[in-house]
Order: sequence, then C-alpha cells, then structure tokens
Amino acid sequence: MQEATPIDVRGMAPGDRHPLIFGSLLALEPGEHLEVLNDHDPKPLSYLLAAEYPGRFTFAYIATGPVDWQVRIGRTEEPAG
Repeated sequence: MQEATPIDVRGMAPGDRHPLIFGSLLALEPGEHLEVLNDHDPKPLSYLLAAEYPGRFTFAYIATGPVDWQVRIGRTEEPAG
C-alpha cells in the first residue's frame, strides 16, 4: 500500500476545508488515498462523498477524537455506467 498524502485542516477556516479536500480527492488516481486530520468528526464529509460521488471513494476512521480526528479516504475504480 502506498503512503497516504496527509492533509491537516485543523487550523483552516471552515470554508476553505472542503475545497482543499475535494480538490485533493478528485486528483487521486484509482487505488490512491489520502488522510485528513481534523478537529471534529468529519462524518458529514463521508455523506457528501456518498451523495456527490457514489461508489468512488472509501472512508475509514484512523483516530476518533476527542481532540483530533483522522480518516483515510481512498479512490476506487470508476463505477460502470
């Protein structure tokens, strides 16, 4: 497995977080992943990914607070369609 690209959004303004995360995710090739470090549970991000890009990303917790949250998000193969 390749080493994950880390993205630390803890000190960023809330409005800047999603554009950075989504831009980085959409740049991934299938099979690649990144890790996001946040100061709160990024569960809403998993819902957005599922709604906007169904089946294109995996989402797994690495750390679950209470201060820092870390998730690994991976790019899957493009869904058939």
